[in-house]
Amino acid sequence: MFKTIANAFKVKDVRKKILITLLLLFIYRIGCWLPVPGFDIAQIGADIEGNSYSIFSIMNMISGGALANCSVLALGVSPYITASIVIQLLTVAIPSLERLAKSGEDGKRKITLYTRIAALVLAIAQAVGIVVSYSGSLDTENALWAGAPHWLIATGIVIVLVAGGIFTVWLGEKITDLGIGNGMSLLIFVGILSTGANGILTALQAVGSDITQLWTVLIFLAVMIAIFALIVFVDCAERRVPVQYAKQIKGRKMYGGQSTYIPIKVNGSNVMPIIFATALITFPQLIISMFWPGSSAEQWYQKWLGTGSWIYVVVLALLIFAFAFFYAQIMFNTEDVSKRIQQQGGFIPGIRPGKPTSEYLKKISRRITLFGAVFLAFIALIPSLAFKAVGDFALGSVLINAFSATGLMIIVSVALELDKQLEAQMIMRTYKGFLD
Repeated sequence: MFKTIANAFKVKDVRKKILITLLLLFIYRIGCWLPVPGFDIAQIGADIEGNSYSIFSIMNMISGGALANCSVLALGVSPYITASIVIQLLTVAIPSLERLAKSGEDGKRKITLYTRIAALVLAIAQAVGIVVSYSGSLDTENALWAGAPHWLIATGIVIVLVAGGIFTVWLGEKITDLGIGNGMSLLIFVGILSTGANGILTALQAVGSDITQLWTVLIFLAVMIAIFALIVFVDCAERRVPVQYAKQIKGRKMYGGQSTYIPIKVNGSNVMPIIFATALITFPQLIISMFWPGSSAEQWYQKWLGTGSWIYVVVLALLIFAFAFFYAQIMFNTEDVSKRIQQQGGFIPGIRPGKPTSEYLKKISRRITLFGAVFLAFIALIPSLAFKAVGDFALGSVLINAFSATGLMIIVSVALELDKQLEAQMIMRTYKGFLD
């Protein structure tokens, strides 16, 4: 990957895209440190860092500490990601949306518009939830809000947070259009890396005062490297189903007669099942924190289904297992693949075209998905349980949040995807000169 980046900087167009991406990411990180006037930053930051099991700790991890800083970009990309998940699920459930998604560029633009509207609604809901949950931390003595009533301060903070969330979505889209890679994924990637870097720095400072924790840091780093290697290995693994195309004579030319394969990735759904499961299990906590903040129901949910509880880890693994099969059916439609192969005069050796090919591909897909689901559940369970076991150490809260299963998968997936994007840009520039 480092060689690819070095070669990319030698090409002017690619170098320009990389610099634009870095500039927009830098603007995003600056926004994560600009505080919203009207919040007691010290009190909210201490509450979020001291409570690793709340939904706001997850939002803080994804945004790179922006929520703990009470910044204008505290919402991050979480409203847009949640809206994308909801629209994607509705596309499968509602036939009209499914037809719209398959109707080309016009349909894609309408789906994007619906996603943005849903993201705006969710941003308002999350901003209201944050303000309601931390209504006791409003800074009424701030010069900007001096003498203003509480409801006016709360309304102003909600407007600023929603505007910051929409600006974050705009930044992500600009990175996708003008830069390298998927903008939303890169914003999450940078946020998680920032949170992890701060946690590692805190751990190293703790080692300076207590040398006995050095072994904890070393063991943690070794486990992290092993987990990263496992994720990369499985993420690149695929099952190749051979396909033979018959020879066809059209006019004076002969087409086909070649052998190729259908690549079925072991972890084709990537990190999406983890994001689906995490969003589903934390959504009730968000609703409770909005309408019944500080209630016994909220305390019960944080204790038994909070991000660091044992029940949460087990339920999360089961939901990931279920969503892996659900998402695999969306991403790899065996009937469409079978029809496409048959229309192009192809066949799988030993399998008849049509329905037998579809059943054969479905059987392989189920087996591959089973292994991928077990892997995702394993990745969700092992790091979470291991990091929870060392939660009493100085870096325990960081391990539970910044290096959770979601964080690990996102970091690896985005890094691999970015590497592929850079290689594609390099190949395109190489062949462009040749064709000209």
